[in-house]
Amino acid sequence: MSETLLIELFTEELPPKALPKLGAAFSSAISEELVKLGFAAAGTECTSYASPRRLAVSIPGVLAVQPDQQIEKKGPAVASGFKDGQPTPALLGFARGCGLAADQLDQLEKGSDGKQEVFIFRSQKQGEPLAAVLSGIIEAALKKLPAPKMMRWGDRDGMFIRPVHGLTVLHGANVVPAKILHLESGRVSRGHRFLSAGEVSFAHADEYASKMRLEGKVVASFAERRAQIGEQLAAAAAKLNATIAADAALFDEVTALVEWPVVLQGEFEADFLKVPQECLILTMQQNQKYFPLLDANGRLMNQYLLVSNIDPADPSHVVNGNSRVLRARLSDAKFFFEQDQKQKLDARVGKLAHVVYHNKIGSQLERVTRLETIAGEIAKLLGSDAAKATRAAYLAKADLLTDMVGEFPELQGIMGQYYARIDGEDTEVAYAVEAHYKPKFAGDTLPEGAVAQAVSLADKLETLVGIWGIGLIPTGDKDPFALRRAALGVLRMLLQLPLNVRQLLTIAASTFPTGVVAAGTVDGVYGFMLDRLKNYLAADYPAADIDAVLAQRPEQLDEVQARLAAVAEFKALPEAASLAAANKRIRNILKKVEGDLPQLNATLFAQDEERALAAASEAVAAQAAPLLAAGDYVGALTALAALKAPVDAFFDGVMVMADDLAVRGNRLALLNQLAGQMNTVAELALLAE
Repeated sequence: MSETLLIELFTEELPPKALPKLGAAFSSAISEELVKLGFAAAGTECTSYASPRRLAVSIPGVLAVQPDQQIEKKGPAVASGFKDGQPTPALLGFARGCGLAADQLDQLEKGSDGKQEVFIFRSQKQGEPLAAVLSGIIEAALKKLPAPKMMRWGDRDGMFIRPVHGLTVLHGANVVPAKILHLESGRVSRGHRFLSAGEVSFAHADEYASKMRLEGKVVASFAERRAQIGEQLAAAAAKLNATIAADAALFDEVTALVEWPVVLQGEFEADFLKVPQECLILTMQQNQKYFPLLDANGRLMNQYLLVSNIDPADPSHVVNGNSRVLRARLSDAKFFFEQDQKQKLDARVGKLAHVVYHNKIGSQLERVTRLETIAGEIAKLLGSDAAKATRAAYLAKADLLTDMVGEFPELQGIMGQYYARIDGEDTEVAYAVEAHYKPKFAGDTLPEGAVAQAVSLADKLETLVGIWGIGLIPTGDKDPFALRRAALGVLRMLLQLPLNVRQLLTIAASTFPTGVVAAGTVDGVYGFMLDRLKNYLAADYPAADIDAVLAQRPEQLDEVQARLAAVAEFKALPEAASLAAANKRIRNILKKVEGDLPQLNATLFAQDEERALAAASEAVAAQAAPLLAAGDYVGALTALAALKAPVDAFFDGVMVMADDLAVRGNRLALLNQLAGQMNTVAELALLAE
């Protein structure tokens, strides 16, 4: 008989940020084990429930008794099972392990293990009832949960994320006896802390979600509750012609805080809007879990939405209480903003000498000095105003010492721009103070304008060279200084800027005192960045094309995408496959050459095929040179098509490794010249299949 299996663990309030993962892990661990043991069919879809005070799972089609299992054990080889007509110790030991006596060896079968004939014991194991294994399955699932922290409660020795007060286990209409964390299973749970009429009893496992909603006033499904919150918020915002300023993380966290969501509208004094809206938004989101509202112009409104966990007859009491708390929070933000303006940004820079950046590479002030030099040099390379870039780099870290950033570190850079504008700094300088942190994450916008680009590149290059140079190289999933993110930010900018990445790394390394960063740091960081670039490009280009272009170890990264486009067009040529194969053959021949090759000498050509190849090579080189200089990589690669016939003829009719050493060396020199010419855009040998 198969029925729906319901398991609910009733707890005190679970950690909200961890709740979605806890619910998913709990349900998947139980359902997977039931499938593994044969109680449920493969592919059975379970329903996960997770609310602030419960983890639950509902699994349809679970058997009351596990199907009988065919047990098969493979033993020693038949050839070694007997010696002088007597069973060997190995065979007797295998028999004992199968529950057989020495006179029962005839119950063993013979069969192949894929390599040889072996003894096999087959038996039928009777399936166990669900009640016999379910406690162990639940306990194992609880141990696998991604728990942030475990705790004890009362005088019990059990441990869980939060105190557990109830266990419901139903198989259809029947309670399955189970004991978890000193709790006996039953059919009764509890609903909403305030709205429920009391205990909720389930006559059948299939009643869970509906009864929790109707009697317990709990929307048990996390996904359903989140969707309900989203619908209510969207409707409330639409009435105000507003949009909601919130990310997915806030939706998830609020969903994990309520069991019966009710969206209410609140308001704060318009005078607080004089404070930068980023500060107010962060205060509402982080401290209060409110949903700020933006008008059609993207400006913060003095209305906001909150999600209540109760449905009061008179919501004004809830709204007024929340407004009082928010008013105090916003007053703090206003105070910080006003206090910070009493001291200019440039007056704070000197105090960065007391802020440690890293004990091996100095203070934040020493770092700022390096950023000034690097940003100034990059601005010159971009043909921009080096003085503005230097000034922006000088001010870039000053807001770390402001009260607002001290309260909300997420506002670093943002507050720097506000204070720089208030101090009367140049517009480009003020913008660069904020934009030098960009891009902050994958998909974030890039800084605009040469001044901001120069400071942003300086910040990330200094981090890459400095942290890498003192040996803190990312390994596995450990990257505490976010070097991967810094590298990706640099790469995204350099794909669009005419700058040499090695030159920039060298400039950054030169700003550190002698001996601080390890020798080989520039090479190491450059290789690390090429690996990051390969991963970044993989979403848009074939792996072989990327390998072919990056094998050239390009330093002008703004040319990479044009080279990749050229490779794609080259591969469409009918001659492409033959030329790639020939290039691979040439590379393999040249790998075996020891010592330096001689200069190519036309007087040593002994056959028409090598003369024809040399002439074709010169003609193609003359045609490709101006195309390469103009950045026409498609044209340069297309020109190589003319080499197919003479290359094929050369390999068909010429013995490269001739007995005459002078002729052999000359032919190798011709191939070496040809390889260099064919691989100016990409390593064509890597395109060969």
